[in-house]
Amino acid sequence: MTHSAEPRGARRPMRVAVVHDWLVVNAGAERVLAAILDCYPGAEVFTIVDFMAEQDRAFLRGRKIRTSFIQKLPRARTQYRSYLPFMPLAVESFDLSGFDLVISSSWVVARGVFAAPDQLHVCYIHSPMRYAWEMQHQYLNESNLQHGIKSALTRFLLHRLRLWDARTANGVDRFVSNSNFIAGRVWKTYRRPSTVIHPPVDTEFFRPGETKEDFYLTASRLVPYKRVALIVDAFAQMPKRRLVVIGDGPELERLRGRAPPNVQMLGYQPAEVLRDHMQRARAFVFAAIEDFGIAPVEAQACGTPVVAFARGGVTESVVDGRTGSLFEEQSAASIVAAIERFEASAWAFSPAAIRENAERFGTERFKRELVAYVDAAFEQRGRSRVPDSDQWSDAAARIEPSYDKRAV
Repeated sequence: MTHSAEPRGARRPMRVAVVHDWLVVNAGAERVLAAILDCYPGAEVFTIVDFMAEQDRAFLRGRKIRTSFIQKLPRARTQYRSYLPFMPLAVESFDLSGFDLVISSSWVVARGVFAAPDQLHVCYIHSPMRYAWEMQHQYLNESNLQHGIKSALTRFLLHRLRLWDARTANGVDRFVSNSNFIAGRVWKTYRRPSTVIHPPVDTEFFRPGETKEDFYLTASRLVPYKRVALIVDAFAQMPKRRLVVIGDGPELERLRGRAPPNVQMLGYQPAEVLRDHMQRARAFVFAAIEDFGIAPVEAQACGTPVVAFARGGVTESVVDGRTGSLFEEQSAASIVAAIERFEASAWAFSPAAIRENAERFGTERFKRELVAYVDAAFEQRGRSRVPDSDQWSDAAARIEPSYDKRAV
Protein backbone atom coordinates (compact mmCIF):
# COMPACT_ATOMS: atom_id res chain seq x y z
CA MET A 1 0.00 0.00 0.00
CA THR A 2 1.29 3.43 -0.91
CA HIS A 3 -0.12 6.85 -0.26
CA SER A 4 -0.52 9.72 -2.67
CA ALA A 5 1.26 11.99 -0.17
CA GLU A 6 -1.20 14.76 -0.94
CA PRO A 7 -3.52 15.97 1.85
CA ARG A 8 -6.95 17.20 0.91
CA GLY A 9 -6.90 20.71 -0.42
CA ALA A 10 -3.16 20.65 -1.07
CA ARG A 11 -1.89 22.50 -4.15
CA ARG A 12 1.32 20.52 -4.48
CA PRO A 13 2.55 17.05 -3.52
CA MET A 14 3.20 16.71 0.19
CA ARG A 15 6.84 16.54 1.25
CA VAL A 16 7.47 13.98 3.98
CA ALA A 17 10.45 13.68 6.34
CA VAL A 18 10.93 10.49 8.37
CA VAL A 19 13.25 10.76 11.36
CA HIS A 20 14.64 7.51 12.82
CA ASP A 21 16.97 7.28 15.81
CA TRP A 22 19.76 5.33 14.11
CA LEU A 23 20.35 2.79 11.38
CA VAL A 24 22.70 0.09 12.66
CA VAL A 25 20.83 -3.24 12.62
CA ASN A 26 17.66 -4.34 10.86
CA ALA A 27 15.42 -5.11 13.83
CA GLY A 28 11.83 -4.42 14.90
CA ALA A 29 12.02 -0.62 14.71
CA GLU A 30 13.48 -0.87 11.21
CA ARG A 31 10.54 -3.03 10.12
CA VAL A 32 8.26 -0.21 11.23
CA LEU A 33 10.43 2.24 9.30
CA ALA A 34 10.21 0.06 6.18
CA ALA A 35 6.40 0.04 6.38
CA ILE A 36 6.29 3.83 6.88
CA LEU A 37 8.47 4.30 3.79
CA ASP A 38 6.13 2.01 1.84
CA CYS A 39 3.28 4.33 2.79
CA TYR A 40 5.24 7.43 1.76
CA PRO A 41 7.68 6.31 -0.96
CA GLY A 42 8.89 9.85 -1.63
CA ALA A 43 9.88 10.48 1.98
CA GLU A 44 13.38 11.63 2.94
CA VAL A 45 15.09 9.88 5.85
CA PHE A 46 17.03 11.54 8.66
CA THR A 47 18.96 9.59 11.31
CA ILE A 48 21.66 10.19 13.94
CA VAL A 49 24.07 7.65 12.42
CA ASP A 50 23.87 5.17 9.55
CA PHE A 51 26.17 2.16 9.79
CA MET A 52 23.74 -0.49 8.54
CA ALA A 53 25.33 -3.29 6.54
CA GLU A 54 24.65 -3.43 2.81
CA GLN A 55 22.82 -6.76 2.99
CA ASP A 56 20.29 -5.26 5.43
CA ARG A 57 19.53 -2.05 3.50
CA ALA A 58 17.16 -3.31 0.80
CA PHE A 59 14.12 -1.70 2.44
CA LEU A 60 15.73 1.74 2.05
CA ARG A 61 15.62 1.29 -1.74
CA GLY A 62 18.70 3.35 -2.46
CA ARG A 63 17.53 6.46 -0.61
CA LYS A 64 20.11 9.02 0.37
CA ILE A 65 20.15 8.98 4.17
CA ARG A 66 20.83 12.26 5.95
CA THR A 67 22.91 11.78 9.08
CA SER A 68 24.02 14.06 11.92
CA PHE A 69 27.49 15.28 12.89
CA ILE A 70 27.85 12.23 15.17
CA GLN A 71 28.33 10.10 12.03
CA LYS A 72 31.83 11.57 11.62
CA LEU A 73 32.96 11.54 15.25
CA PRO A 74 35.78 9.17 16.36
CA ARG A 75 34.75 5.52 16.86
CA ALA A 76 31.11 6.37 16.14
CA ARG A 77 30.67 3.14 14.15
CA THR A 78 31.21 0.94 17.22
CA GLN A 79 30.54 3.35 20.09
CA TYR A 80 27.74 5.57 18.81
CA ARG A 81 25.76 4.99 22.03
CA SER A 82 28.56 6.72 23.94
CA TYR A 83 27.52 9.95 22.23
CA LEU A 84 24.06 9.86 23.83
CA PRO A 85 24.62 13.20 25.66
CA PHE A 86 25.11 14.86 22.24
CA MET A 87 22.15 13.22 20.52
CA PRO A 88 19.59 15.91 21.48
CA LEU A 89 21.83 18.50 19.83
CA ALA A 90 22.30 16.20 16.84
CA VAL A 91 18.59 15.66 16.22
CA GLU A 92 17.87 19.36 16.67
CA SER A 93 20.42 20.11 13.93
CA PHE A 94 18.23 18.58 11.21
CA ASP A 95 16.70 21.26 8.98
CA LEU A 96 13.18 20.08 8.20
CA SER A 97 11.89 23.35 6.79
CA GLY A 98 9.97 22.80 3.59
CA PHE A 99 8.40 19.52 4.71
CA ASP A 100 4.66 19.26 5.27
CA LEU A 101 4.65 16.07 7.33
CA VAL A 102 7.27 14.88 9.83
CA ILE A 103 7.02 11.30 11.08
CA SER A 104 9.45 10.39 13.84
CA SER A 105 10.12 6.72 14.60
CA SER A 106 11.43 7.15 18.11
CA TRP A 107 12.67 5.23 21.11
CA VAL A 108 15.49 7.61 22.06
CA VAL A 109 15.65 11.15 20.61
CA ALA A 110 14.13 11.18 17.10
CA ARG A 111 10.93 12.89 18.18
CA GLY A 112 12.93 15.87 19.47
CA VAL A 113 13.30 17.35 15.96
CA PHE A 114 12.16 20.92 15.42
CA ALA A 115 8.87 21.19 13.50
CA ALA A 116 7.24 24.49 12.56
CA PRO A 117 3.65 25.33 13.57
CA ASP A 118 2.41 24.71 10.02
CA GLN A 119 4.04 21.25 9.88
CA LEU A 120 2.29 18.14 11.18
CA HIS A 121 4.58 16.08 13.44
CA VAL A 122 3.37 12.53 14.10
CA CYS A 123 5.55 10.48 16.44
CA TYR A 124 5.37 6.69 16.22
CA ILE A 125 6.82 5.97 19.63
CA HIS A 126 8.31 2.58 20.38
CA SER A 127 8.89 3.67 23.98
CA PRO A 128 9.90 6.74 25.98
CA MET A 129 13.65 6.69 26.58
CA ARG A 130 13.86 3.62 28.85
CA TYR A 131 17.20 4.19 30.56
CA ALA A 132 16.36 7.83 31.33
CA TRP A 133 13.02 7.02 32.95
CA GLU A 134 11.72 3.88 34.67
CA MET A 135 14.71 1.67 33.77
CA GLN A 136 17.38 4.07 35.05
CA HIS A 137 18.28 2.01 38.12
CA GLN A 138 18.42 -1.24 36.14
CA TYR A 139 20.69 0.46 33.59
CA LEU A 140 23.00 1.77 36.33
CA ASN A 141 23.16 -1.64 38.02
CA GLU A 142 23.91 -3.52 34.78
CA SER A 143 26.60 -0.95 33.92
CA ASN A 144 28.14 -1.20 37.41
CA LEU A 145 27.47 2.50 37.97
CA GLN A 146 25.78 2.38 41.38
CA HIS A 147 28.45 4.44 43.16
CA GLY A 148 31.34 6.83 42.56
CA ILE A 149 32.13 9.78 40.33
CA LYS A 150 31.07 8.02 37.11
CA SER A 151 27.75 7.13 38.69
CA ALA A 152 27.13 10.72 39.77
CA LEU A 153 28.03 12.04 36.31
CA THR A 154 25.81 9.48 34.59
CA ARG A 155 22.87 10.31 36.89
CA PHE A 156 23.33 14.01 36.15
CA LEU A 157 23.38 13.37 32.39
CA LEU A 158 20.25 11.20 32.60
CA HIS A 159 18.56 13.95 34.63
CA ARG A 160 19.36 16.46 31.89
CA LEU A 161 18.08 14.03 29.25
CA ARG A 162 14.80 13.69 31.14
CA LEU A 163 14.34 17.45 31.22
CA TRP A 164 14.99 17.65 27.46
CA ASP A 165 12.78 14.66 26.77
CA ALA A 166 9.83 16.06 28.73
CA ARG A 167 10.17 19.49 27.14
CA THR A 168 10.38 18.26 23.55
CA ALA A 169 7.23 16.14 23.93
CA ASN A 170 5.38 19.42 23.44
CA GLY A 171 6.71 19.62 19.88
CA VAL A 172 4.82 16.48 18.84
CA ASP A 173 1.32 17.03 17.41
CA ARG A 174 0.17 13.41 17.57
CA PHE A 175 1.58 10.40 19.42
CA VAL A 176 1.04 6.90 18.05
CA SER A 177 2.09 4.08 20.40
CA ASN A 178 2.97 0.56 19.37
CA SER A 179 0.89 -1.00 22.17
CA ASN A 180 -1.46 -0.09 24.99
CA PHE A 181 1.44 -0.86 27.32
CA ILE A 182 3.51 1.91 25.71
CA ALA A 183 0.48 4.23 25.54
CA GLY A 184 0.42 3.92 29.32
CA ARG A 185 4.12 4.86 29.50
CA VAL A 186 3.54 7.83 27.21
CA TRP A 187 0.74 9.10 29.46
CA LYS A 188 2.80 8.51 32.61
CA THR A 189 5.88 10.24 31.18
CA TYR A 190 4.47 13.09 29.09
CA ARG A 191 0.78 13.31 30.11
CA ARG A 192 -0.11 12.98 26.42
CA PRO A 193 -2.77 10.68 24.96
CA SER A 194 -1.79 8.41 22.11
CA THR A 195 -3.50 6.11 19.66
CA VAL A 196 -2.35 2.51 19.40
CA ILE A 197 -1.32 1.13 16.03
CA HIS A 198 0.45 -2.17 16.57
CA PRO A 199 3.68 -2.58 14.56
CA PRO A 200 3.72 -4.58 11.32
CA VAL A 201 4.52 -8.28 11.34
CA ASP A 202 5.38 -10.01 8.08
CA THR A 203 2.72 -12.70 8.27
CA GLU A 204 3.31 -13.56 4.61
CA PHE A 205 6.92 -14.56 5.27
CA PHE A 206 6.27 -16.18 8.64
CA ARG A 207 3.86 -19.00 7.83
CA PRO A 208 3.18 -22.43 9.36
CA GLY A 209 5.43 -25.34 8.41
CA GLU A 210 4.54 -28.98 7.95
CA THR A 211 6.06 -30.62 11.03
CA LYS A 212 6.72 -29.93 14.70
CA GLU A 213 9.77 -31.20 16.59
CA ASP A 214 10.59 -31.68 20.23
CA PHE A 215 12.47 -28.48 21.05
CA TYR A 216 11.69 -25.04 22.43
CA LEU A 217 12.94 -21.81 20.85
CA THR A 218 13.79 -18.29 21.96
CA ALA A 219 15.16 -15.57 19.69
CA SER A 220 16.14 -11.99 20.43
CA ARG A 221 19.05 -9.62 20.77
CA LEU A 222 21.19 -10.96 23.60
CA VAL A 223 21.12 -7.98 25.95
CA PRO A 224 20.31 -8.08 29.69
CA TYR A 225 16.74 -6.78 29.62
CA LYS A 226 15.67 -9.54 27.22
CA ARG A 227 16.23 -12.00 30.10
CA VAL A 228 17.45 -14.82 27.89
CA ALA A 229 19.70 -15.89 30.78
CA LEU A 230 16.58 -16.72 32.81
CA ILE A 231 15.34 -18.99 30.03
CA VAL A 232 18.73 -20.74 29.81
CA ASP A 233 18.75 -21.21 33.59
CA ALA A 234 15.22 -22.63 33.47
CA PHE A 235 16.17 -25.24 30.89
CA ALA A 236 19.24 -26.13 32.96
CA GLN A 237 16.66 -27.37 35.48
CA MET A 238 14.89 -29.41 32.75
CA PRO A 239 17.70 -31.51 31.22
CA LYS A 240 15.23 -33.65 29.25
CA ARG A 241 13.85 -30.64 27.37
CA ARG A 242 15.83 -29.01 24.56
CA LEU A 243 16.16 -25.26 23.96
CA VAL A 244 17.51 -23.49 20.87
CA VAL A 245 18.63 -19.85 21.26
CA ILE A 246 18.92 -17.63 18.17
CA GLY A 247 20.40 -14.15 18.42
CA ASP A 248 23.56 -12.14 18.82
CA GLY A 249 24.63 -9.46 21.26
CA PRO A 250 26.97 -8.61 24.13
CA GLU A 251 25.69 -11.51 26.27
CA LEU A 252 26.35 -14.24 23.67
CA GLU A 253 29.67 -15.52 25.01
CA ARG A 254 28.54 -15.34 28.64
CA LEU A 255 25.43 -17.35 27.82
CA ARG A 256 27.46 -19.91 25.86
CA GLY A 257 29.63 -20.36 28.94
CA ARG A 258 26.66 -21.12 31.20
CA ALA A 259 24.51 -23.08 28.72
CA PRO A 260 23.96 -26.75 29.68
CA PRO A 261 24.18 -29.54 27.07
CA ASN A 262 20.44 -29.37 26.31
CA VAL A 263 20.70 -25.68 25.28
CA GLN A 264 22.02 -24.91 21.78
CA MET A 265 23.32 -21.37 21.13
CA LEU A 266 23.15 -20.62 17.39
CA GLY A 267 24.10 -16.93 17.47
CA TYR A 268 22.91 -14.72 14.63
CA GLN A 269 20.93 -16.49 11.93
CA PRO A 270 19.32 -15.19 8.72
CA ALA A 271 15.55 -14.77 8.58
CA GLU A 272 15.03 -18.02 6.68
CA VAL A 273 16.75 -20.03 9.44
CA LEU A 274 14.78 -18.21 12.12
CA ARG A 275 11.50 -18.95 10.31
CA ASP A 276 12.44 -22.61 9.91
CA HIS A 277 13.05 -22.96 13.65
CA MET A 278 9.83 -21.09 14.49
CA GLN A 279 7.88 -23.45 12.24
CA ARG A 280 9.38 -26.58 13.81
CA ALA A 281 9.53 -25.50 17.47
CA ARG A 282 7.21 -26.99 20.08
CA ALA A 283 6.77 -23.51 21.57
CA PHE A 284 8.46 -20.10 21.63
CA VAL A 285 9.67 -18.90 25.05
CA PHE A 286 9.79 -15.19 25.92
CA ALA A 287 10.76 -13.72 29.31
CA ALA A 288 11.25 -10.00 28.62
CA ILE A 289 9.06 -7.01 29.42
CA GLU A 290 8.81 -5.85 25.82
CA ASP A 291 7.20 -2.75 24.34
CA PHE A 292 5.21 -4.91 21.93
CA GLY A 293 7.25 -7.99 21.03
CA ILE A 294 7.36 -8.78 17.32
CA ALA A 295 9.11 -12.15 17.69
CA PRO A 296 6.25 -13.76 19.66
CA VAL A 297 3.83 -12.68 16.91
CA GLU A 298 6.15 -14.08 14.23
CA ALA A 299 6.15 -17.38 16.11
CA GLN A 300 2.34 -17.36 16.25
CA ALA A 301 2.22 -16.59 12.52
CA CYS A 302 4.11 -19.90 12.13
CA GLY A 303 1.39 -21.64 14.14
CA THR A 304 3.66 -21.99 17.17
CA PRO A 305 2.34 -21.30 20.70
CA VAL A 306 4.15 -18.84 22.97
CA VAL A 307 5.14 -19.25 26.62
CA ALA A 308 5.70 -15.69 27.85
CA PHE A 309 5.98 -13.42 30.88
CA ALA A 310 2.57 -11.84 31.47
CA ARG A 311 3.61 -8.21 31.31
CA GLY A 312 4.19 -5.69 28.55
CA GLY A 313 3.02 -5.69 24.97
CA VAL A 314 3.05 -9.48 24.68
CA THR A 315 -0.21 -9.60 26.66
CA GLU A 316 -1.85 -7.85 23.69
CA SER A 317 -0.76 -10.48 21.18
CA VAL A 318 -0.84 -13.76 23.15
CA VAL A 319 -4.25 -15.10 24.16
CA ASP A 320 -3.61 -17.07 27.34
CA GLY A 321 -4.81 -20.64 26.98
CA ARG A 322 -5.57 -20.27 23.27
CA THR A 323 -2.40 -19.12 21.50
CA GLY A 324 0.03 -19.48 24.38
CA SER A 325 0.62 -19.71 28.09
CA LEU A 326 1.52 -16.70 30.27
CA PHE A 327 3.48 -16.84 33.53
CA GLU A 328 3.33 -14.26 36.31
CA GLU A 329 6.87 -14.06 37.70
CA GLN A 330 10.10 -13.18 35.89
CA SER A 331 12.15 -16.07 37.27
CA ALA A 332 13.62 -19.39 36.16
CA ALA A 333 11.31 -21.27 38.53
CA SER A 334 8.26 -19.58 37.03
CA ILE A 335 9.42 -20.48 33.50
CA VAL A 336 9.87 -24.12 34.54
CA ALA A 337 6.36 -24.20 36.00
CA ALA A 338 4.93 -22.55 32.86
CA ILE A 339 6.62 -25.14 30.61
CA GLU A 340 5.18 -27.95 32.73
CA ARG A 341 1.69 -26.43 32.51
CA PHE A 342 2.08 -26.03 28.78
CA GLU A 343 3.18 -29.66 28.37
CA ALA A 344 0.08 -30.81 30.23
CA SER A 345 -2.22 -29.12 27.70
CA ALA A 346 -0.07 -28.83 24.56
CA TRP A 347 -2.56 -30.96 22.62
CA ALA A 348 -5.21 -28.22 23.00
CA PHE A 349 -3.32 -25.56 21.04
CA SER A 350 -4.50 -25.31 17.44
CA PRO A 351 -1.87 -24.10 14.92
CA ALA A 352 -4.68 -22.71 12.74
CA ALA A 353 -6.15 -20.68 15.62
CA ILE A 354 -2.68 -19.43 16.60
CA ARG A 355 -2.00 -18.38 13.01
CA GLU A 356 -5.39 -16.62 12.79
CA ASN A 357 -4.57 -14.58 15.90
CA ALA A 358 -1.25 -13.43 14.40
CA GLU A 359 -2.92 -12.25 11.22
CA ARG A 360 -4.40 -9.34 13.21
CA PHE A 361 -0.94 -7.75 13.12
CA GLY A 362 -0.12 -7.98 9.42
CA THR A 363 1.85 -5.36 7.50
CA GLU A 364 -1.01 -4.19 5.27
CA ARG A 365 -3.15 -3.54 8.35
CA PHE A 366 -0.41 -1.31 9.78
CA LYS A 367 -0.08 0.69 6.56
CA ARG A 368 -3.83 1.14 6.24
CA GLU A 369 -4.21 2.35 9.83
CA LEU A 370 -1.21 4.70 9.70
CA VAL A 371 -2.32 6.40 6.47
CA ALA A 372 -5.88 6.76 7.80
CA TYR A 373 -4.52 8.28 11.01
CA VAL A 374 -2.36 10.84 9.20
CA ASP A 375 -5.14 11.74 6.76
CA ALA A 376 -7.52 12.30 9.68
CA ALA A 377 -4.93 14.49 11.38
CA PHE A 378 -4.62 16.71 8.30
CA GLU A 379 -8.40 16.89 8.02
CA GLN A 380 -8.72 17.90 11.67
CA ARG A 381 -6.00 20.55 11.32
CA GLY A 382 -7.87 21.96 8.34
CA ARG A 383 -10.92 22.53 10.53
CA SER A 384 -8.99 24.20 13.32
CA ARG A 385 -5.48 25.60 13.59
CA VAL A 386 -5.56 24.79 17.33
CA PRO A 387 -6.14 21.04 17.84
CA ASP A 388 -9.08 20.10 20.03
CA SER A 389 -8.02 17.06 22.08
CA ASP A 390 -11.58 15.79 22.53
CA GLN A 391 -12.30 16.00 18.81
CA TRP A 392 -9.04 14.24 18.02
CA SER A 393 -9.65 11.50 20.56
CA ASP A 394 -13.00 10.79 18.90
CA ALA A 395 -11.39 10.66 15.46
CA ALA A 396 -8.60 8.43 16.74
CA ALA A 397 -11.09 6.05 18.30
CA ARG A 398 -12.84 5.68 14.94
CA ILE A 399 -9.52 4.87 13.24
CA GLU A 400 -8.35 2.40 15.88
CA PRO A 401 -11.39 0.90 17.64
CA SER A 402 -9.22 -1.42 19.75
CA TYR A 403 -7.55 1.53 21.49
CA ASP A 404 -8.31 1.24 25.18
CA LYS A 405 -8.36 4.69 26.79
CA ARG A 406 -8.35 3.02 30.20
CA ALA A 407 -4.78 1.88 29.49
CA VAL A 408 -3.60 5.47 29.59
